[in-house]
Amino acid sequence: MSKLNRLDHPGSTRKRLPSAHFRPRSEYVRSNASSSCKVKIRVATDRASQQAEQERSSNEATKTSSQRKEDGERVFVSSNEGGVSKSVSMEFIFDDLDYMQTFSIMHTSAYSYLDSHLARMQSLNPLVSYDFSDDFDTEHALSLCRYVDIGFFSCAEWTEEATIELLENAVSRGCIIAVATRGPHGAILFEGQSWFRQAPHPVTPTDTLGAGDAFISGFLVSYVGGKADTGVQPASLIEDSLEKAAFFAAEICLVQGAFGHGLRY
Repeated sequence: MSKLNRLDHPGSTRKRLPSAHFRPRSEYVRSNASSSCKVKIRVATDRASQQAEQERSSNEATKTSSQRKEDGERVFVSSNEGGVSKSVSMEFIFDDLDYMQTFSIMHTSAYSYLDSHLARMQSLNPLVSYDFSDDFDTEHALSLCRYVDIGFFSCAEWTEEATIELLENAVSRGCIIAVATRGPHGAILFEGQSWFRQAPHPVTPTDTLGAGDAFISGFLVSYVGGKADTGVQPASLIEDSLEKAAFFAAEICLVQGAFGHGLRY
């Protein structure tokens, strides 16, 4: 493949970007390296109309990963194990608590390296959402659930029985809602009393990069927005949010690089 045909997709931004498609007010905070990657990320987020209200720069390397695509499926090959995201503290997010309090929800993930700050985040007004990804240590993940309102787990390789047990434990340890995505088997949600299931929307994928993140964004935007409507029944809100999440995840599978703003290099 020639150099001009290669695309760089700023993956450190993609967990936050899908929500812009739903047009809520959404912003994110980040650590960035002082490098060409920083410029690429800024260009990509500008194109997607995503604001970064708080940012810290560092001479450390930007978090990067190498991937290949096989029949539309993304296969991760290697990474630099976190780069600036791991080496530079994100404690600066608490510099402006008034700003933080203006949001309905704060979303983070295992690869944002904010675990040590979750207790403080949980003490603020916004709900806390957390993406545990697919390579979590179960006991460590469950220990964080007391600080997490909505937890997401990637369980494509788990049996249904094991997935159900995980969600039950996540709720018993503190989550209000626990969600497991299971690839072609759809998603399962538990909120302490009732179980909900969502089938995937079948598509022939162009690129599966960001599909899980899109599911999370679709669910959160719909759920948090619907909570403001006192006339909506909780079960109906969850069902509608899961449906929109599945739809958006399928839609993102039809977009190159999750949000279509890759930069040639």
